[in-house]
Amino acid sequence: MFTNISKFFIQTFFLLIMVVLAAWGGAHWAVDQVRSEQFAPWWQGEIQNGPHLMSVSEGNTIPNFVEASERSTPAVVYIKTQSTQAMRSFNDWFFGDFFNSGPQTVLNSGSGVIVSENGYIVTNNHVVDKATKIEVVLYNKKTLTAELVGSDPGSDLALLKIDAAGLPVLPFANSSQVKVGEWVLAVGNPFNLTSTVTAGIVSAKGRNLHLMSNMFPIEAFIQTDAAINPGNSGGALVNTSGALIGINTAILSKTGSYNGYGFAIPSNIVHKIIGDLKEFGKVQRAFLGVDVVDLDEKICKQTGIQHMNGVFITSIHSSGGAKEAGLLSGDVITAINNEAVHNKSAYDEQLSYRRPGETVEILIERDSKIIKRKVRLTNLDGNTEIQKNRRVHSTDLGCELEPLSKMELDRLQTSHGVRIVALQGGTLSRMGLREGFVITHVNKKAMQSPIDVIDALSSTRGQVVIEGYDTNGSKSVYSFYGF
Repeated sequence: MFTNISKFFIQTFFLLIMVVLAAWGGAHWAVDQVRSEQFAPWWQGEIQNGPHLMSVSEGNTIPNFVEASERSTPAVVYIKTQSTQAMRSFNDWFFGDFFNSGPQTVLNSGSGVIVSENGYIVTNNHVVDKATKIEVVLYNKKTLTAELVGSDPGSDLALLKIDAAGLPVLPFANSSQVKVGEWVLAVGNPFNLTSTVTAGIVSAKGRNLHLMSNMFPIEAFIQTDAAINPGNSGGALVNTSGALIGINTAILSKTGSYNGYGFAIPSNIVHKIIGDLKEFGKVQRAFLGVDVVDLDEKICKQTGIQHMNGVFITSIHSSGGAKEAGLLSGDVITAINNEAVHNKSAYDEQLSYRRPGETVEILIERDSKIIKRKVRLTNLDGNTEIQKNRRVHSTDLGCELEPLSKMELDRLQTSHGVRIVALQGGTLSRMGLREGFVITHVNKKAMQSPIDVIDALSSTRGQVVIEGYDTNGSKSVYSFYGF
């Protein structure tokens, strides 16, 4: 048994180590999601584009930021969340549950954008993830409790609903028409400073930052140099007409604060995602039935392709529209529905607008010849049915689980598996498992469904061995004693 003095010196020692490591880590570049201290309606949305300019002197103009600010700030809200998480201290790590500090209440904050007069609000998934209570503070300082309609970790978007009417909304702009160099405003609540507006330009489009741990992420960010800081997550990126062109989501920083690089989810993607969440409670992802990569010098040298414009098909799925349409491994996709596909980010963005069952025209290059093919898009299971939310919650295990789709099983080359969607503190957290981990076996028994996992862990005593795949696809084994 350790005395209080011994415990104090041990804690102090490890605290000093962590301070040194934190200082060292702060000197390295990292991509950080914009976390806090942590649409005009899609059925009648008005598409607005083009800058409003104010003359300064003959031959010179500057954007009229006043009009855009006045139009956008009332529609951007302050979001406060409360969650209960199992917090592990130094004692917990080294001495087990004897000194366990137990569940802790965590308060976070962020921003959101009102997208309908009757109270729908879009924000980032990471702003409301694991929240047990969500509150929305309107521009007039009125606070309302919000309900989570649905969320999508693959795009980092979530849709909320408050009980209200006659709210100010932002019209959607067509993000595909946004130009690099265009003036934009970032509107949000950084560092709890409500209704803050910063200005900058669009500095790049179609950025893929590999932020999402989802197996099929949607990333085609608009990059801006408008100042974005912690608390801006879920806020609005608007053009000089005050129309929404993106939802602010991430920054590239070595300090955790603004350092010149901010990223927003394009409004066209937002429009489709929240429409799915409202109608189905789950995003309806559409797929060609192929695996693709960006063209590079190595592929071009091996195949004799004379350019690096498009995406290279590495494999064709056994079920899906691509196989039926006659696409082959080695084909290069250069356009979808007459929209140029320069890279994988553009490819993912074009598919993110669509639903299973739709047919698209694909332009491919094969043996230096241009070929057109019509491909019917499918879902993750290789069919065109509407997918429902199949998550199962377990209070005892402290988690949400969901079965894998056929496409995900094929990618992992397994016939069974259950994904950990969320952890709220409990048995799986104590075992060291993380969100996104795929459980394939519990004590050598194959797991076909979430109920299989819950039953296996609830009925087992003594040693438990869990096998599966990490988010990067590598196999891992976890062993635990004490059930």
